[in-house]
Amino acid sequence: MESDEAKRVAALVAAAAGGDEGAWSGLVDHFAGLVWSVIRGYRMSAADAADVSQTTWLRLAEHIDKVREPERTGAWLATTAGRECLRLIRHNQRAVPSDDIFLAEVPDADPAVAPESRVLILERDGELWEAFSDLPEKAQVLLRLLFADPPPSYEEISALTGMPVGSIGPTRGRYLAQLKGRMELRTLQSAEASAP
Repeated sequence: MESDEAKRVAALVAAAAGGDEGAWSGLVDHFAGLVWSVIRGYRMSAADAADVSQTTWLRLAEHIDKVREPERTGAWLATTAGRECLRLIRHNQRAVPSDDIFLAEVPDADPAVAPESRVLILERDGELWEAFSDLPEKAQVLLRLLFADPPPSYEEISALTGMPVGSIGPTRGRYLAQLKGRMELRTLQSAEASAP
């Protein structure tokens, strides 16, 4: 049984796909907080966060006439925002400044943190995001929503995902256990690969 909220979102999506600017504004008003909360979870710069937000909405505009489950547009936006964040993070990791003077002028964010520690933290975070991206899409969406800053209520998550409120906590536990298992496997494989 579809909730009134789901019906309202589906109607907005249909109207926006038909060119109704008011419906498009309604979608943005309704889901902008969700998109930003997912992006803030990646702790990006303000400029990068704005780029990801804009790209997320652009992706919806490009595909709005092909949306198969318009009532789940919030989950689609959360997934898309997360993927765009990961894409930008990967792109930024590949971009290496070539000007030695520029490198000399960049102050350390925290002088107490040694470069070796920063490298280890970046490697760990990279491994975590790779393991996270291996999870099923439903798991990624739920975990992104639950760990968004600020997190939406269970009722909001239920409306966005179609998951019953009483299932959210136990499902979160299962997904976190899967993520932990994937991280442990990656750690074991890494240790085996580096063993003589």
